[in-house]
Amino acid sequence: MTDFHGKKVLILGGSRGIGAALVRRFAQDGADVTFTYAGSKDAAEELARETGSKTMKSDAADRTAVIESVKASSPLDILIVSAGTLALGNPLEIEADAIDKMIDVNVRAPYHASVEAARSMPEGGRIIIIGSVNGDRMPFAGGAAYALTKSAVQGMARGLARDFGDRDITVNVIQPGPTSTDMNPEDGPMSEFMHGFMAIKRHGRPEEIAGLAAYLAGPEAGFITGAMHTIDGGFGA
Repeated sequence: MTDFHGKKVLILGGSRGIGAALVRRFAQDGADVTFTYAGSKDAAEELARETGSKTMKSDAADRTAVIESVKASSPLDILIVSAGTLALGNPLEIEADAIDKMIDVNVRAPYHASVEAARSMPEGGRIIIIGSVNGDRMPFAGGAAYALTKSAVQGMARGLARDFGDRDITVNVIQPGPTSTDMNPEDGPMSEFMHGFMAIKRHGRPEEIAGLAAYLAGPEAGFITGAMHTIDGGFGA
């Protein structure tokens, strides 16, 4: 375990799935954790009681709400953007509004949150974005726009790493493959199809993603920045 006592952490999108695992891990490791949620109020309140963390309702699709959430929690030692949404389908048929919302949540939110956090983040701060292996590889039809958002995050992290590097603030992207969450359960209808691409033929566990985040946020990762960290069971190999 990493010692995060005295560290202030904000996790955007923390009420379920990978986000909830992040909240549990950083709270367990002693951090002062605040996390946001959009629609899962009951789950958020239960998680807060379980972990001793604080909650804040905020819509990741709303730029002003994202910036205000970060501002209200600053100065931060660690920002983790876990909020994300998924819209799959034939690009000739999928609703344009669904695509625009996905871009708002998956691209604009991490950018504006990172910039706002960096305004007051101390030297040696950490910014971590939860991306996706689909930023590197989209092996099935219907995922063009989703892959677009995850590839965009890669370029953003590389650029912000240079922008904030003189203050020893690191910016990294974690790229999970199929991970067992409510949105993508290990026993779901697509599991066999996805496991066919993988070297380790199972879904990842949210706790495994959180463990990688804890390493990247810890003192041993101070020289790692502008990098993509794939944790996908060989999905993209």
